[in-house]
Amino acid sequence: MNQRVVVTAAAGGIGLGIAQVFLDAGAKVHICDVDAQALGRALAAHPGLSGSLADVGSAQAVSELGQAVDKTLGGVDVVINNAGVGGPRGPIDEVSDDDWDAVMRVNVTGMFYMVREFAPRLKAQGSGSIINISSTSVRTGLPNRTPYIVSKAAIEGLTKNLARELGPFNIRCNSISPGSIENDRGRALLRQKAEREGITYEQALAQRLAFISMRSRIDPREVGEAALFLASDKAGHITGQQMSVCGNVEWEG
Repeated sequence: MNQRVVVTAAAGGIGLGIAQVFLDAGAKVHICDVDAQALGRALAAHPGLSGSLADVGSAQAVSELGQAVDKTLGGVDVVINNAGVGGPRGPIDEVSDDDWDAVMRVNVTGMFYMVREFAPRLKAQGSGSIINISSTSVRTGLPNRTPYIVSKAAIEGLTKNLARELGPFNIRCNSISPGSIENDRGRALLRQKAEREGITYEQALAQRLAFISMRSRIDPREVGEAALFLASDKAGHITGQQMSVCGNVEWEG
């Protein structure tokens, strides 16, 4: 694979898993993140990666990211919008304006900035793939997490509309919805659940697995493998679709 790939929020977690898969497949990969230390560690651990410090919720930062990608990769073939924040936990009537805006700025507006920045490059070459990371929580619903769920639902609408708008330029756009991920963030979420409910970590994990049909969690690289397929010629006519990598999440609480 000789594709040129940019992945947002890829200094760790799902983003880094995606970047690793593409790198291993022979792609040229540029990552960005808001955490300078984590970005430095990721670049040191994976010498084939290039990277930039960037907050995708800033139009100026995304413009500078575009320039960095042009310089390091010489263009782009695949844009993977992974950046997202979890936002507040609480009933809708207690969500502040600032909390709502913070989630939308990164999760939705950040993707808009990324697509606006890189779409002209993809159009000019008459090819490309955009992959947006959503969440299975959109399907199950998740009380007390309304800003997050609304933002991820918006991503799925954005994906479908982009597929229609950019299809005539031979640009495909799909979304991936990860389920319960086995990584630091996933474990932190389970610890928080255990603390809220006064149970052990093991009990919180058992509760989570009970509502996943395959009774197992997802390695971040599995999301990367799905993205690699969607970006490949093997998925040449797959666009406007939402793919879940989750073991079939039945319910979430």
